[in-house]
Amino acid sequence: MPSRRDAIADDLRDRIVTGQLKPGDRLPSEAHLAAQYTVSTPTLRSALAALQAEGLVEKTHGKGNFVRRPLHRITYVGGRRAPDAHSMDLASLSVTVHTTRVQACGRLAALLKMPTGSPLTEILCLGHEDERPHSLARIYVPCDLAPTAVLREPLPYEALVTRLTELRPPPTEVRGEISVRLPTQEEASTLRISSALAVLAITRQTADTTGRVVEVALLVLPGDRADAVFTTHYVIDERPTRT
Repeated sequence: MPSRRDAIADDLRDRIVTGQLKPGDRLPSEAHLAAQYTVSTPTLRSALAALQAEGLVEKTHGKGNFVRRPLHRITYVGGRRAPDAHSMDLASLSVTVHTTRVQACGRLAALLKMPTGSPLTEILCLGHEDERPHSLARIYVPCDLAPTAVLREPLPYEALVTRLTELRPPPTEVRGEISVRLPTQEEASTLRISSALAVLAITRQTADTTGRVVEVALLVLPGDRADAVFTTHYVIDERPTRT
């Protein structure tokens, strides 16, 4: 027999799926819902948390719980022959870009294969759909390849990618690692998602012909709006067979 938490979540989910509660609708207050279902406030909040984790409900601080509007899905594409094609389809989103100078340390220094304290340009890209945060990317480039002075003026995302391509040597290898995990507190706050909603975390290293790592990108995509597509290319041996 389902618990009261699950029963409440099932009922609200059914009302959302069948259109009784429409995208953008504000749910009754938590106190009202708790009284309606004759449960304690913690039980009611637990049911709402389950729906938030599924991406059906979102909570706005100071305003309440709302039925979430369908969001654009981002596709991360990997495995193509051209290294520069390893990207997210951010064209339909508005992306704010902020650059700053930081120092390599810890895992970041290891990924870039640089001594601790080496100067880097950090490029923070936050994708938005309407006013809602949608994706988060932190790109790190050695300062000699992307001086902050060159990237100081605000640039659209596409122009930023073009500028970085012009500044760095042609890449020959892109290595990506993908994991599914819960967001950090900072990531959940920035993306305005539940801390119980899993994210797709992508670490991408780009190297040039000498093996130097010329860029590291740390991408965070909420699991309810992200897909990853990979293509495997096989090498066909066309040498004639001996008879």
